[in-house]
Amino acid sequence: IVGIFAIMEISRGVVSIIRRRTNPALLLASVFLIIIFFGTILLMVPRSTLDGVTISMVDALFVSTSAVCVTGLSPVDIAATFSTEGLIVIALLVQIGGLGVMTITSFFALFFMGNTGLYDQFALRDMVGSDTFSSLLSTLIYILGFTLGIEAIGAVAIWTSIHGTLGMTLADEIFFSVFHSISAFCNAGFSTLSGNLGNTMIISQHNWFYISISLLIILGGIGFPVLVNLKNVISYYLRYGFTKLIRHQTPPKYPHLTRLNTKIAISWTLTLLIIGTALFAFTEWNNAFAGMSISDKLAHSFFNAASPRTGGFNSVNLASFSLLTLIVYMIMMWIGGASQSTAGGIKVNTLGVAFASFMSVVRGEKSVRMFNREISDSSVRRAYATIFGSVMMILICFITLLSLEPNL
Repeated sequence: IVGIFAIMEISRGVVSIIRRRTNPALLLASVFLIIIFFGTILLMVPRSTLDGVTISMVDALFVSTSAVCVTGLSPVDIAATFSTEGLIVIALLVQIGGLGVMTITSFFALFFMGNTGLYDQFALRDMVGSDTFSSLLSTLIYILGFTLGIEAIGAVAIWTSIHGTLGMTLADEIFFSVFHSISAFCNAGFSTLSGNLGNTMIISQHNWFYISISLLIILGGIGFPVLVNLKNVISYYLRYGFTKLIRHQTPPKYPHLTRLNTKIAISWTLTLLIIGTALFAFTEWNNAFAGMSISDKLAHSFFNAASPRTGGFNSVNLASFSLLTLIVYMIMMWIGGASQSTAGGIKVNTLGVAFASFMSVVRGEKSVRMFNREISDSSVRRAYATIFGSVMMILICFITLLSLEPNL
């Protein structure tokens, strides 16, 4: 009951702030800071840590920030520090961060407060990528429904892969599966195992586990608008086949049913996965993957191709990778996933548009086209601006770290 009242108060607060014409980006950052603050307090509660273990405010703040921002970094061993209650707090922070605070609070604002004004509708529509006002609420429901549905299926897949193999009780296995499903789909990279997913209990003969985690990372990283669009495409073709086979009628076909954004996100995601899997298998077959069976090597190659793009998990010690593999790792981390997804990076959409622009210059074409669709100049400029801003930020942080930590 307390949680429901808290959600209602947050929803009212979001609506009141939006009506003051607050910048949506500033609003999102502010809500993130508030969630991080409360997450820090909850992680410092004695019940959140194991008996005899205490956590400093700095470490709690770091873990809370890492969970909300779904980075997966931690200054402490998660498994050896936090109790079940603490792990639940981390899972909730990851879920909130993965979905996007504005998406969740906006949904509850609409649910509890009723219809909002025109300015509110514009702000919420742009934030979730909805095309029309009428589909705004349904889009928000799709986002939550897809998330919970995929995570539930992922938890079942993980449970079937580890059941009876880790020496856990049934309740522990279920919690393990749910936690890792949330962490994987939200691209957070947190694990309840010491040593992350490179733990000796699970590193061999658990290929289905690594494949399940990889698929959850991929689904979380292609973006909610893409998932919604794919759902609509699949539903259309199912209805099309049913009408044609059962009713013996030919329903009308609709052009551009699959959006350009969906085509770009899926094509570039598959390209990076195929190239990454092949490269990791080639460079680490007899190096970091030495001693594994052929099936294990292939599974770990696929997993390590999916995880760097902000998945955050690791199955082997990264220090054992060759320099070439680490360079590929860094490139994949820089690229990240698709726009409006739980992943970070410059986004595959940005890379796709920049590459299409590059090819148009090489061919001497005046316009940039992808999948027989022309890309607007503003999109091309934003892509280049994103890449330049990212490179500049990396260089600034790189120089700052060298200055502050010269011994490293």
